Amino acid sequence: MQRGLPADAPDLDYGSIGALFGALLARKMSASELLEHTIARIEALDREINAVVVRDFDRAREAARAADAALGRGERRPLLGIPVTLKEPFNVAGLPTTWGFPHFRDFQPAEDALIVSRLKAAGAIIIGKTNIPIGLRDFQSYNEIYGTTKNPWDLGRSPGGSSGGSGAALAAGFGPLSIGSDIGGSIRVPAHFCGVFGHKPSLGLVPLRGYSLPPAPPVPGQGDLAVIGPMARRASDLALSLDVIAGPDEARDGIGYRLALPAPRHDDLKDFRILVVDTHPLMPTGEAVRSAIGRLASRLAKSGAKVARSSAALPDLAESARLYMKLLNAARSPRLTPEALAEAQGLAAALAPDDRSLQAERTRGWAMIHREWLATDAMRLRLQQQWHALFRDYDAVIYPAAAVPAFPHDHSEPFDARQLDIDGKAYPYADACFIWADPASTCGLPATAVPIDRSPSGLPIGVQIIGPYLEDRTTIALAGLLEREFGGFIPPPSLSTPA
Repeated sequence: MQRGLPADAPDLDYGSIGALFGALLARKMSASELLEHTIARIEALDREINAVVVRDFDRAREAARAADAALGRGERRPLLGIPVTLKEPFNVAGLPTTWGFPHFRDFQPAEDALIVSRLKAAGAIIIGKTNIPIGLRDFQSYNEIYGTTKNPWDLGRSPGGSSGGSGAALAAGFGPLSIGSDIGGSIRVPAHFCGVFGHKPSLGLVPLRGYSLPPAPPVPGQGDLAVIGPMARRASDLALSLDVIAGPDEARDGIGYRLALPAPRHDDLKDFRILVVDTHPLMPTGEAVRSAIGRLASRLAKSGAKVARSSAALPDLAESARLYMKLLNAARSPRLTPEALAEAQGLAAALAPDDRSLQAERTRGWAMIHREWLATDAMRLRLQQQWHALFRDYDAVIYPAAAVPAFPHDHSEPFDARQLDIDGKAYPYADACFIWADPASTCGLPATAVPIDRSPSGLPIGVQIIGPYLEDRTTIALAGLLEREFGGFIPPPSLSTPA
């Protein structure tokens, strides 16, 4: 029991949004008490973890007092009084936005990102921002400004990236909700490494205004591949928060469009048709992950779900991965300096035409001209149609979030020379990490990360549930059913509530 609270108060460290909000409504605690408990936990435990690197506690206290007054007036908003963290790149007026780059250390945006405004309108209390890798370019979360974030399950291991600070904050009990972003698995990998839930929405579902490299103005617009999405410790909290942040930008598409996502395809696990994929033609899946997925497939079949382990309708994953690598760096290329772009163009020109390695495709992506991008995008459109056809036969695809559980910190340079150990054999780090982000990223499909098991050494193992375009409710609903039937979030055993 928490000090000063009734015996039937919810778990303030790991309770769901619904449980916490219910306690606020029942006056079992105040928003200010919940906030102070969360702040105390961060101050007690985050010195070693280093997840919440930008803190806004004073303004959060003001917001909590305002939430208590609103609750006293009978107001009911979905996140009223709930403490929330955000990934560092989201603009919050009065707080720095750096993307991990030292030369942006002093940049402070003048206005909130649209998603932040929506969270505040729903009553959320923004308590701070979480750590990232520099430029969001890694599967670890460290930079010169804020240092290294550690995985609460094992401080010697990565919490993932680039939303690693958010994954670590959730696992450590620093609030029930954090907002991340994902272009290359940046929500899904931290969820898998830290044992939490995460949702990569369908492309374009959540607007990006105010999520841009400094000092770019927060203009409406649609990026390529990159999305914004929630991370939480319960599938139900993903659904609730997605309802808050999703929908077209009022300054652009929202002028003429409104969001109307379809309901989940099914409400009962036995009604789902699920394709389980645990291998890739270009990269092995580690034994711990592959075994966990195998056990999950068996449990799903025993529960009555219709489970398949292969399908002739599955697109060519090798070709899809090559396409993704090219599109990934094309999408990131505007961040290159003129000098770096010239170097990338020279490297691309020197490639042999028959070099189809993943590194070669990423190199081609950096230097791609618009004509080439349009041809590549046409290939993506054909791939999207293949997935559309597959989802006539299946409701969802269960797919690895990464090849291995959380791996040890490795900050060695150059980045492209790093290796990742998969069952005792070394593989190119970038290939081994990025490859699992495809196909959901390539085709703009929703993907919900859900914890399913533990490795022999006790580390979390998750999967991503990929679904049809704009059927985000289906993947989240299936994640919730897996949580209910087979478990879900488990707190890291080494953490305890501050005395």
